[in-house]
Amino acid sequence: MNVKETGIADCLLIEPRVFGDDRGFFMESWNQRSFAAAGLDLEFVQDNHSMSSAGVLRGLHYQKPNPQGKLVRVTHGAVYDVVVDLRRSSPTFGKSAGFELSGQNRSMLWVPPGLAHGFLTLEDATHFLYKCTAFYDPANEHSLLWDDPELGIEWPLGDMEPVLSEKDRAGRPLANAETFA
Repeated sequence: MNVKETGIADCLLIEPRVFGDDRGFFMESWNQRSFAAAGLDLEFVQDNHSMSSAGVLRGLHYQKPNPQGKLVRVTHGAVYDVVVDLRRSSPTFGKSAGFELSGQNRSMLWVPPGLAHGFLTLEDATHFLYKCTAFYDPANEHSLLWDDPELGIEWPLGDMEPVLSEKDRAGRPLANAETFA
């Protein structure tokens, strides 16, 4: 697999080895030994799978305490995936970065604990999968305001309004967010 830095400390874009022929393809989406050899010695406790229509924006979510690291990927469709560094001790605190993940490019993103995470679905019936290093803790989940001008995230919305949950509509701007040391 090919591991690339993203411009956000500890957040990595992972391009798995894909073996394809006229029948289709094969790839390892998770191999503990391979990831550990790449410096990602991770233990996952929960897998999640969501499906969304085009234009759905989920996030920017994080947990404090009990932050989750996430290995995310798309198996069908496409998303614009965004992370925001909420670790005050990080050299990239307050910075955001976005990536296109799709069933076609098969790229994965490692989102370390302490980052807010969200995505905008670019196609109907997009399937988004993620492995988590900590259990979901709804009592300690927070939402960062998806369109906070301080973050300057350029969501590829064109003329459309995103479909948001009430929780995501009520997200906090970075200036008022719970952050990490």
